[in-house]
Amino acid sequence: MLNLFFPKVCLACDGHLGDNEEFICTICRHELPITKFHSEEENAVAKRLYGRVNFKNATALLWFNKKGIVQHLLHNLKYKGHEDVGVFLGQWLGDELSNITSYNDIDVVVPVPLHKSRLRQRGYNQTDKFGREIAKALGIEFNSKILIKTKATATQVFKDRLKRIVTHESDFSVAETSSLKGKHILLVDDIITTGATIEACSNALLTIEGVTISIATMAIAE
Repeated sequence: MLNLFFPKVCLACDGHLGDNEEFICTICRHELPITKFHSEEENAVAKRLYGRVNFKNATALLWFNKKGIVQHLLHNLKYKGHEDVGVFLGQWLGDELSNITSYNDIDVVVPVPLHKSRLRQRGYNQTDKFGREIAKALGIEFNSKILIKTKATATQVFKDRLKRIVTHESDFSVAETSSLKGKHILLVDDIITTGATIEACSNALLTIEGVTISIATMAIAE
């Protein structure tokens, strides 16, 4: 009866899901543009952040194209309340990272935060469940309290590439430093475009004594 009145739909194409399908239909799953960056040191994420952030590993699960399947997925996640997208992508990426040696010494997963006004408006941070699933797969802590966004900014969706670059390090701060001294932190976000937000967050975290930063996002914009 539930499926009759509230049918499960694919979060990538909005079509009905079959009995054995969850979150995304089989057709869309095969059409997702997977990067395979975790097995490549010199990948597009690493190149985009090179010389700007001191990091150990950097990866993104999917390629993002305007009007493509990944844009529809992330739109459902950020603006339609479909947090299951974060669960699905976090389980997927977490499983892959758990089999890669360079990610096995990570101590804690930290999400890029929302400003409290945006969090209040949306009701959730779209990156949280993604990060929680990765932390679960790696058997480590998830900490959404350590990194704070101090300045409310307009949504990035409608900004052009040049305007996206002006994210400042002062927009983010760390709540406390003692618990993360010497730790390897995996910073997670939904999408990397210019890399300005990741750069600002990473440099805020790097003020903690002895930390190492790795980066993982759901997608990277081409």
